[in-house]
Amino acid sequence: MLTSFLLMFKFFFFTPPAPKGDVPKSIYDFKVEALTGGTIDFAKYKGKKILIVNTASKCGFTPQYEDLQKLYEKYNSKLVIVGFPANNFMSQEPGDNAEIAGFCKKNYGVTFPMAAKISVKGKNMAPIYHWLTEKEYNGYDNSSVKWNFQKYLIDEKGNLIAIFGSRTNPMDKEVISAIEK
Repeated sequence: MLTSFLLMFKFFFFTPPAPKGDVPKSIYDFKVEALTGGTIDFAKYKGKKILIVNTASKCGFTPQYEDLQKLYEKYNSKLVIVGFPANNFMSQEPGDNAEIAGFCKKNYGVTFPMAAKISVKGKNMAPIYHWLTEKEYNGYDNSSVKWNFQKYLIDEKGNLIAIFGSRTNPMDKEVISAIEK
């Protein structure tokens, strides 16, 4: 009886850690599937800042796509934005890659790189999100993705330098300041 209780307690209250697979030591070692096919190779972004954002099409923060696009157009000589669609929060990204790509283009004119749909937390967390959220890899801080449109800023040398929550708009002075440094 006690054993059954302990097993149930463990099942309901302890989520097993996400398998890490191969987590590269450098952001520049990542190659991820692109939303419309092909590969996004982070090595080609050396010398630029990188803003990584987990996105969703049916979220209260979805209009941030518009300001992400504006930010990308304004700073594309020194900044790349990479969107990672994820369905981790209240099923707010239910579409497949083709549906997400169509939504982003039609509604927000997105031209910045978008990765294929992934998981940003839990047992299926993508390796790049292990890198972003674990200090042992990113050398900056441990974090967790709290909601859609959380932003991670990486400097020109591949170092994570800032984390911005979902409520921080991409055009916020705090984000702009970090990009312009």
